[in-house]
Amino acid sequence: MTVAIDTNILLDILLPDPKYLESSLSLLTSYGEKHLLIISEVVYGELATQFPDKKKLLAFLSDTDIRLVNSDPEALWMASRAWKAYTKNRSQEFQCNTCGNKQFLQCEKCDSLIIGKQHIISDFLIGGHALFHSGTLLTRDRGYYHRYFPELVLV
Repeated sequence: MTVAIDTNILLDILLPDPKYLESSLSLLTSYGEKHLLIISEVVYGELATQFPDKKKLLAFLSDTDIRLVNSDPEALWMASRAWKAYTKNRSQEFQCNTCGNKQFLQCEKCDSLIIGKQHIISDFLIGGHALFHSGTLLTRDRGYYHRYFPELVLV
């Protein structure tokens, strides 16, 4: 079985994030023992920003036995459909990446509604890649992946 990894799991380990280091490392280790771990080009690009040179990035991927798998055109198509649904139905509420809760955000100074774009297309490219190439994604961002990629198993 193949399991895709979202950038946040890897950054939790590399940076390291005191809140998520242990759980992300445990996920990566346990799934890496039994499954082929893969990342998309987007995750590769986001991950690369944390390394001083390409050689160290490639060493990290080799040491963790994580493989870069290029997106199939069908994965990109899946991402585009999810992105289209998101932009069509985007509300003015902000959504929690962890639990999916939605709420409005108002300016403390003037009480105006603050509107922002919470997700960018790279999030959807990661989701489309994971759905097509794996069916399973290790991530902390469950809310929108669950909504826009309901067939994707989130771990």
